Amino acid sequence: MSRLIKAKSYSGDEKEVIQVIKSEMEKVGFDSVKIDGLGNIIGKIGNGNTKIAMDAHIDTVDIGNETLWERDPFSGSFDEKYVYGRGASDQKAGMCSMVYGAKILKELNLFDDFTLYVTGTVMEEDCDGLCWRYIIEKEKIKPDFVLITEPTSLKINRGHRGRIEFRIRTNGISAHASAPERGINAIYKMAKIINEIEKLNNRLESTSFLGKGTIVVSQIFFKSPSHNAVPDQCEIQIDRRITEGETKEVVFNEIKEVFKRAGVDDAQIIELEYKKPSYTGVVYPTEKYFPAWVYPEESIIVQSAVKNYGYLFNSSPKIDKWIFSTNGTVTAGVYNIPTVGFGPGDEKYAHAPNEKVEIEHLIKAAAFYATFPKTLIKNLKGE
Repeated sequence: MSRLIKAKSYSGDEKEVIQVIKSEMEKVGFDSVKIDGLGNIIGKIGNGNTKIAMDAHIDTVDIGNETLWERDPFSGSFDEKYVYGRGASDQKAGMCSMVYGAKILKELNLFDDFTLYVTGTVMEEDCDGLCWRYIIEKEKIKPDFVLITEPTSLKINRGHRGRIEFRIRTNGISAHASAPERGINAIYKMAKIINEIEKLNNRLESTSFLGKGTIVVSQIFFKSPSHNAVPDQCEIQIDRRITEGETKEVVFNEIKEVFKRAGVDDAQIIELEYKKPSYTGVVYPTEKYFPAWVYPEESIIVQSAVKNYGYLFNSSPKIDKWIFSTNGTVTAGVYNIPTVGFGPGDEKYAHAPNEKVEIEHLIKAAAFYATFPKTLIKNLKGE
C-alpha cells in the first residue's frame, strides 16, 4: 500500500503505479498479467465459465493546496492504524486489497467455475468508465459480474447517481463599451439562463434510493474583442447529476424549458467529448454522459455480497450507495452488467487533504475479495 501511494499517478500519468501493481501481481502468483493498449492492468486467475471482474481505478486527483497536508502526500507513511497519502482511500486501497485477496484465494484454493479478472484502471478521475469501455470494446473482455472496490467504509453499495457534462452557449453582437446599446451582450443573456438553472436545481426532486438529481453551473467563459467591448459570446459548464430514471434526453428537454423561461430563444446546448491521451498515447474519445445505475437488494449480485459479508464477519452489512460516480456507470449503466460495490476506506477522504485508510479495512477487504467469487458461484448454483 505504501509503494502504491509513493507512485504518483495523476490521471493520464499512471505508468509508474501500473509497474508497481504488475510486479506485485507477478509476485503473488496471478496466472497472467497484461497491460492493455489504454494502459489498464489486467490480472487473471482461473479459467472457469463465469467471468467475474473486480476493479479499482489507480489514478488520483491532484493534492490541491499542499499546505493543508499534515504529511507529505506521497510519502506512503503509515503507523499502527492508518496508511496516509493521496489515493489512500480513493482508490489505491481497493487495488492493494484485491491483489492480496487474489493471493489468499490461490493459497486457500477457493476456486470454483469462474475466471477472475483483477483490474487496475486508468483515467477514471477524468472520465468515469472510459477504461471499461476500452476493456469491453477493444480487449473484448466483458464480465458476467463486476465488483467495484471504490471506498464504501466496508458497506455494500448497490448503485449511484450518474451525470452529464455539457456547455450552454449564448451569442451576442459586439460593440464599443462606451455605447453598449449598439450591441447585444452575451453575458447578460447567459445571466438570465443561470438564474433559471438555479431555480431548476431547487425544483428537482426524487424519491429514488439514489437521491435527487442536481444541476450546477461550474465554470463560465466569454469571448469579447477587448476589455472595452460588449461580449459577443458566453459559455457555461454544467454538471448535472442524474438519478434513477433520468436520461440525457430528459435533461436536455429541461434545459430547453430553461431557455424559454429565461426568454432566450437562440441559446445552444454543446455536448462534450473526452479526448485526452492516456499515458500510452492512446486516445479513446467518449461522450461525457455517465448513466445512473442501481441493483435491487434481492438481486443475485447484491445478495451474494451480503452473504459473503455475513460468512466472513458474522454480522449483517449496511447496504448503501455512493454519493459520487464510479466505473460502474459503464459496467452497469451502459452494459447492464450486474455490479456491486465493497471497498476499504471512507468516502469522506476522497479528494480531501490528509487522505488515509485504515489498515484493518485493507485486511477485511482482502478477505472479502478472496471469498466473494466462490460465494457468488455457489449462489448462482443455488447452494
